[in-house]
Amino acid sequence: MKCEKKVLVGSRGSKLALLQSRLVMDRLRALHPDFEYELVKVTTAGDRDRESPLEKLGGEGVFVKELEEALLAGRIDLAVHSLKDMLTTIPEGLKLAAVPERVDPRDVLVSQYGSLAALPKGAKVGTGSQRRAVQVLAMRPDIEIRGLRGNIDTRLKKALGGEYDGIIMAAAALIRLGLEDRIAEYLPAEEFVPAVGQGALGIETRADDSRIAALAAPLDHEPTHQAVTAERAFLKAMGGGCRAPIAALGTAKDGTLRLFGLVANPDGTRILRAEVESDASSGEQLGHALARKMIEMGAASLVLLSPFDKGGRRGISPD
Repeated sequence: MKCEKKVLVGSRGSKLALLQSRLVMDRLRALHPDFEYELVKVTTAGDRDRESPLEKLGGEGVFVKELEEALLAGRIDLAVHSLKDMLTTIPEGLKLAAVPERVDPRDVLVSQYGSLAALPKGAKVGTGSQRRAVQVLAMRPDIEIRGLRGNIDTRLKKALGGEYDGIIMAAAALIRLGLEDRIAEYLPAEEFVPAVGQGALGIETRADDSRIAALAAPLDHEPTHQAVTAERAFLKAMGGGCRAPIAALGTAKDGTLRLFGLVANPDGTRILRAEVESDASSGEQLGHALARKMIEMGAASLVLLSPFDKGGRRGISPD
């Protein structure tokens, strides 16, 4: 029988995921030193196959499914996710217990050249994300997009070793790993809209485990939680199973929540952008309001499934 004072923390086995999970464990130890914390590595489908395009692996949930199964089975007490990997509908029996303060949500260029504008004509840019691809091409139609998978070290070697002229990554990953010096350019968030939840962590627990939820609760950062609630509501409302690039970024400040969104067709020939603003406590309603606004602008014709789909799956290629 598991000791009531031991907390089993589930994590993917990647270098970044383990670092993120250990950061969460360090904070839990500082807050609740009477408990013992053990890190449990869980291999996901996305970790087993690092070469195939994520859509081929099933697209949605490939980095979280096995962790959620371990939670439901009681093999772990909480799971630490990159929030952008989580489905917009949490599986029955689980809940998002806390969202710690977000790290920089922007995308960045890693390249020997100084900026996206400075890349040579016809440059090869690597990304595994359709969302990123269409936004790169909107800025630089001459660029050749190349697929990109693998761990962060592998991606950096491709960017700086000549195989690519540059790659697009999440700033948060490089910041957390202490690799900010590899960043050539931070891409402005309103021009190059990040993935929903990018830069944030999600701490997931069993819905009926009040003990673990209470331990995790102090890690929650309300402005971040408000922002990602709006982003995730927007993504879900736009049709969670579609393959169109959908992105959003919320910012909560002084009681006001601003939400900026993007919807494009899969080939990037049409890109729509819009923003809405409301009280910070109404994140879900604001996400729906942005979806309605973008549907009125014609966004529904850009996605493959009807808006306000009930599937709750992610609507963009995972980053």
